[in-house]
Amino acid sequence: MLNVYVLTPFPNLVQIITKNSILGRAKKKGLVSYRIYNLFDYSNPPHNRIDDYPFGGGKGMILKPEPIFRIIKEIKAVNGENEKYRIIFPTPDGKQYNQKKASKFSKCDNIIFICGHYKGIDERVRSILVTDEISIGDFVLTGGELPSMIILDSIIRLIPGVLNSFESAKNDSFMDQLLDHPHYTRPEKYKELQVPNVLLSGNHQEIDEWRKNKREEKTKNIRPDLWKKYIKK
Repeated sequence: MLNVYVLTPFPNLVQIITKNSILGRAKKKGLVSYRIYNLFDYSNPPHNRIDDYPFGGGKGMILKPEPIFRIIKEIKAVNGENEKYRIIFPTPDGKQYNQKKASKFSKCDNIIFICGHYKGIDERVRSILVTDEISIGDFVLTGGELPSMIILDSIIRLIPGVLNSFESAKNDSFMDQLLDHPHYTRPEKYKELQVPNVLLSGNHQEIDEWRKNKREEKTKNIRPDLWKKYIKK
């Protein structure tokens, strides 16, 4: 079972997502557990601040290191110091996230997400605790909850037993450097557009060939960077 821990000043944002859809279903099946920690609960009294001004001046506030270190110390004390932990910090200046990383993380036993806010977090958290600094794209969000949940969703769906059909996940975009092929369902004709005849033929060899051709065509046109990697294989 995958144990997931999320450190955040806004636990409600995380709870809404982990209780519903695929992530909630994975928990009900006993394939994953979620533990959400509120940074304010581990801050210093009497003011219970989790952020402070940056040394050297400048705009913005920085998340203080103490609450984060305390929570991770508690996690390891309860779960075991000898357990292996991937501690993920979503950040725009991290390494680009991709399906290969999602597949790798799906095989982990313990994943900790640190949700940043404000201008950033104290560098000592990153240098001592964090194992993976991950960017989900070249843009900036208000906080780390949404990117953490995006990363988590991509991981959970790759755990065998979470989806009704694991084959569906294995054929997703990026699993083999190709984008996904077009999909159709009933009705056969809608808005004057007809489902391609090959998909109605029942000839699975021809259907597989059609889908492969469409995947290659789409990847070549939309993601030439992926296409170059694909043809080199």
